[in-house]
Amino acid sequence: MKIAISEIKFDERGLAPAIVQDANTLEVLMLAYVNARSLQRTLETNETWFWSRSRASLWHKGETSGNKQRVVDVSMDCDYDAIRILVVPEGPACHTGAQSCFHNELQDAPASKQNAPPELGATLAGLYKLIESRKREKPEGSYTSYLFAEGLDKILKKVGEEATETIVAAKNEDPDALVREASDLLYHLVVLLVERGLTLDQVSVELNSRRKSGK
Repeated sequence: MKIAISEIKFDERGLAPAIVQDANTLEVLMLAYVNARSLQRTLETNETWFWSRSRASLWHKGETSGNKQRVVDVSMDCDYDAIRILVVPEGPACHTGAQSCFHNELQDAPASKQNAPPELGATLAGLYKLIESRKREKPEGSYTSYLFAEGLDKILKKVGEEATETIVAAKNEDPDALVREASDLLYHLVVLLVERGLTLDQVSVELNSRRKSGK
């Protein structure tokens, strides 16, 4: 459903909370406040603009630090009084230099969190950066460097081989083997994206558009 800015239920100060998330990992980066004017600027520029309650003025995220946020999607909650903004960050969100403002763990947080596996989105983002550096720096002895040196046809061949091995592992009902082969396939797909100059952001945007359309 398309919502107009005029339909948003701003509070008595004309503000609404905006949750900012990384479009790739869905990590919550920050919580800020917007008014109608800053939200309009956000939509017009595809960069985040907020209302600074302490300075009582518009605030363009990254204007001084350079850590801007490229907007991918803006959506409302069911009550029209809170906003979610998906972004591609161009640097840390927090003024402390941390990636997210939510980096302080509550002392009595559940112990199970310590054993939680890393999110797939964060893992893929880190893998993409590593593979990108391999293509740029070409370190000797690196399998990734070898793939880039061999070129597109070699990379495509490996993607095909790993896809086949993933299918075989699934047919054999071997969960551990399927996890390993799926990991190999994802790795080679990321290599292919880097080789063709595509980003995880583009894949994320496409998947989000499909989710919205109900595909």
